[in-house]
Amino acid sequence: MKKVLVIGSNGQIGTELVLKLREMFGTENIIASDIKQDCPELLKNGPYVQLDIMDRPAVREYIIDNQVTEVYLLAALLSATAEKNPDFAWKLNMEGLFTILDLAKEKHLKKVFWPSSIAVFGPTTPKQNTPQYTVMEPSTVYGISKQAGERWCEYYAQNFDVDVRSIRYPGLISYKSLPGGGTTDYAVDIFYKAKQNNKFTSFLSENTRLPMMFMDDAIRGTIELMETSKENVKIRSSYNLSGCDFTPKELAESIQKFQPDFKIDYEFDFRQKIADSWPDSICDEHALNDWGWKAEFDLYKMTKVMLENVPA
Repeated sequence: MKKVLVIGSNGQIGTELVLKLREMFGTENIIASDIKQDCPELLKNGPYVQLDIMDRPAVREYIIDNQVTEVYLLAALLSATAEKNPDFAWKLNMEGLFTILDLAKEKHLKKVFWPSSIAVFGPTTPKQNTPQYTVMEPSTVYGISKQAGERWCEYYAQNFDVDVRSIRYPGLISYKSLPGGGTTDYAVDIFYKAKQNNKFTSFLSENTRLPMMFMDDAIRGTIELMETSKENVKIRSSYNLSGCDFTPKELAESIQKFQPDFKIDYEFDFRQKIADSWPDSICDEHALNDWGWKAEFDLYKMTKVMLENVPA
């Protein structure tokens, strides 16, 4: 019997992941957990437990006592937030991973999902169609922690036969839950501002191209990777995954196809430097070849769905 614990369930990815997993595998088999005591309204249809991933003994006890078989470890401090508190970001992003990998090493868990990010790349990485295997010299705390995490996942897989699986997420766009402090957050906020006052101020320059993905694709890709047979998972560091790529200007023009009077202006902040160190576009041919990945949402389709669902 599958029994899944999603740690960091209240975040942008976690909320939608829990809902989809419950739909597929049964509500009672998918346990949501977060450091916050209160369960979000969207997740109240199933089990919820307050867990702090930094509390190693409590996490171990819960997973062992409740015979959890799989963990999706989503708790992390994201790019922009991590730059403001680098010591804590490193501690949170790394120590939680070791807790879960060690449980899998000891055979308490059958399978682990841990998300990486395009933040593992840096200013020396080829920016166009960034390949799976390339130069990785991240220049942010978040990127450094994710690159180190990739190496540890691969190490545990090779040396202890831990079935750990990972995706390098691009920027994620969703209307069901708000983002949590990432550099790509503008691509969510812009839709709220478009619906509320028909104007948006971007903290990135108009021609800053970044890889992005609609959340439905991200959730589907995550579950497809976790559900494919172990033999299909050839990469144990983290898979490149691509949806679409665009600039703030192109995103605004896409919105203007539905709202012709929408306006955008630009006031750069510290996140511009972070964005400039990341790829423009991602090559995900290994995900296609190994487990059949293919994105469904392009810029137009994503824009249409977001504007239909973001509240005014």
